[in-house]
Amino acid sequence: MRKEQLLRDIDVEPTDEIIAEGLGEANNAYSKFIGGLKNIGISLMDWRYYNDGKAWLTKGEYKWTTPRGANKVKPIFWMSIWQGFFKISFFFSAETQDKLLALPISSEAKNIIKNSEPMGKTRKFLPITFELSEDKQLKDIYILAEFRKDNI
Repeated sequence: MRKEQLLRDIDVEPTDEIIAEGLGEANNAYSKFIGGLKNIGISLMDWRYYNDGKAWLTKGEYKWTTPRGANKVKPIFWMSIWQGFFKISFFFSAETQDKLLALPISSEAKNIIKNSEPMGKTRKFLPITFELSEDKQLKDIYILAEFRKDNI
C-alpha cells in the first residue's frame, strides 16, 4: 500500500473532521495522543501550511517561564497526517542516541532510533520519525517527548 500524505491543499485548512476522515481507525489513537499531551505540558500549535513540503503541519511545543520571568518555547516534535496514520518526527542531537536507547521504550522504538542516520551538513541532528495508528505506540512517544523537554 502506498503511503499518502494528506493535508496538501493550501486552500483547505485542517479541521477535526478532515483529520478524522483521513486517519480512519487511527483517529482514536490521534485523539488520545492529543489529549495526553496536556498531561506532559506540551501544547499543539495551530496547523500551518509549509511551502517547502507542500503540506499542513503542526508542532508540539513546551513553554515555560524562567526564574527571571522570560518566556521560553522549545519545539518538541512535528506532526503530519497520512492516510490511515499520523507521523511524529523528533529531531535530537546525534550525541543523544545512546541516551535515547537507554530509555524505557519498546524494542520497536529502539530499532527506529538505531536505524536513524544523522542529517544536516554537519550530521549533528538525529531525525526520529514514528508512524502511529494504535494506542500502544503512544507510551514511547510520551517518553521521548519528556526526554526532549529536558534535553536540547
